[in-house]
Amino acid sequence: MANTLQGCKVAVLAVDGFEQAELVEPKRALTDAGATVHVISTKSGTIQGFRHVDKGDTVNVDATFDKAKPDDYDAVVLPGGVVNGDAIRLLPQAQAFLKAVDSARKPIAVICHGTWLPVSAGILKGRTVTSWPSLQDDIRNAGGTWVDQEVVQDGNLISSRKPDDLPAFNKTLIAQLSRRKAA
Repeated sequence: MANTLQGCKVAVLAVDGFEQAELVEPKRALTDAGATVHVISTKSGTIQGFRHVDKGDTVNVDATFDKAKPDDYDAVVLPGGVVNGDAIRLLPQAQAFLKAVDSARKPIAVICHGTWLPVSAGILKGRTVTSWPSLQDDIRNAGGTWVDQEVVQDGNLISSRKPDDLPAFNKTLIAQLSRRKAA
């Protein structure tokens, strides 16, 4: 699988409080497949990860929202984490970034509480997604259909429920990016 995604650039949008596995594992899988992955946040330096409710590791930020341009990326990954999901959904810059990527029909891969950003960005109407179960009312209220599945692909949108779904999530994202690259 090495170099399958050579030349692809993927943005991971996150702030302090992200679920560590949901950022680190997709980033590793994409990098192993040859993609360049940038973590984009509100501040430079590092952001704090969590392992559920316990502090985890920090991750380096590659660019801030005021500097990063959606046109420079082939896809976006939105990790979960309750704190991350709740905070990032309120950021106009994160919403605008996501709307631009969605308008360009580029892949958006979202897991767990990361689905709050697509809800707040208004891009879920008429789409089927999964997430952590507590978000299903938010998704329905945003006009989406919630299902309880390991991974769901609806057009350019890939979604999963939780860290246990990461193998299927990563496989689906890499496959979609590989198809786009080959086209």
